[in-house]
Amino acid sequence: MTEAAARRRGRPPRTEAAGTRDRILAAAREEFSARGYEKTSVRGIAKAAGVDPALVHHYFGTKEQVFEAAVEIALAPAAGMPDTLAEGPLDGVGERLTRFVFGVWENPVTRAPLLAIVRSAVTNDTAAAVFRRMVVSQIMRRVAARLEVPDAELRAELAAAQLVGTAMLRYVIQVEPLASADVERIVERLAPVVQGHLTGP
Repeated sequence: MTEAAARRRGRPPRTEAAGTRDRILAAAREEFSARGYEKTSVRGIAKAAGVDPALVHHYFGTKEQVFEAAVEIALAPAAGMPDTLAEGPLDGVGERLTRFVFGVWENPVTRAPLLAIVRSAVTNDTAAAVFRRMVVSQIMRRVAARLEVPDAELRAELAAAQLVGTAMLRYVIQVEPLASADVERIVERLAPVVQGHLTGP
């Protein structure tokens, strides 16, 4: 295919491909955050990104695949969570893990895409299934693998439920006084509970 033909099909030159893909992902996060999964369309994402809808399909495929790519990007900071577990003795893992999770949420750069993904996941079964699959495969199974205790997978999931539930109330639903509480106070109260889930009897 000639370069002119490629342009007629809406595909950018190779040198622009990475930037175009990133622009589509950024637009997708904004659309999913503002409209939710059900009301977001590939055409709407393309319009927000300033590209032809064919490019969205070219890079990602279906809307579900666009959402999954956006989830993967949003969860990228959490990929280091298992390493956080390994940085010290197990008797301090609850505090390290809690600080890590809330460090991600407190950072405006990493919080924005997380909010977009979580808001979609709580309102749509398809989005929830994608989010759940990514969380289980990329994070929780890796955390469980680092725990040398019985029922490691269940323990990791209970710890995740504690952390995700608190994050939902603070950052998504914004329940007061939790939403405006000092993050150090939250870590102080939550870390022992997470520790108990991971290593308690």
